[in-house]
Amino acid sequence: MSLSLAVPTPLEYFASLVHSDADFALLEAAACLAQDEYPELDVQEVLGEVDQLLARLKHRLAADAGPLQKLRALHQFFYRDLGFAGNVNHYYDPDNSFVNVILHTRRGIPISLAVLWLELAQGLGLAARGVGFPGHFMVKVNLPEGQVVMDPLDGQSLTREALAERL
Repeated sequence: MSLSLAVPTPLEYFASLVHSDADFALLEAAACLAQDEYPELDVQEVLGEVDQLLARLKHRLAADAGPLQKLRALHQFFYRDLGFAGNVNHYYDPDNSFVNVILHTRRGIPISLAVLWLELAQGLGLAARGVGFPGHFMVKVNLPEGQVVMDPLDGQSLTREALAERL
C-alpha cells in the first residue's frame, strides 16, 4: 500500500486559512489568493517582505512609544515614505487586488491596501481591524484617546460627519 499526500491548491489552502470566523492569517490568505493568479508566487516570500517592512518600522519607534505615536509612525511610513496609495488611474485593474503586486507597485484598492496596513498595525500591537462601509473598505484603530477610522486609499482620517455621509 502506498501513501500519497496531495498538495492543496492555493484556493484550497486559502479555504483552510479562513475556515472559521476566528482570527485568521489575513495576509497569508491574501497571498494565497494572489498565488492562484500567480502560480510561481512564493507565499513565504510575501510574508517575509512584510516582516521586513515591519522590522524597519519598529526600528523607527522608541521602545516606550504609545499607541498614538505608533499610529503616526505607521501613517508616515506607509503613505509618505513607502508611497502606498490608491490606484485611482486604473482602479479596476485586477492586479490592485494582489498583495504581491501591491508590494512592488505601491498601488491598490482600499481592501488590499488595508490588508497590508493592518498587518503592520497589528505587528506594532495596535488594536486595528477592517470595517466594511457601503462601497468602500475602511480601517479602524482603537486608541486610549478614542477611535480613528481612516480610508486606506489615502490614509485620511474621517470625522463622524464624514463617516455619516458615507452611510
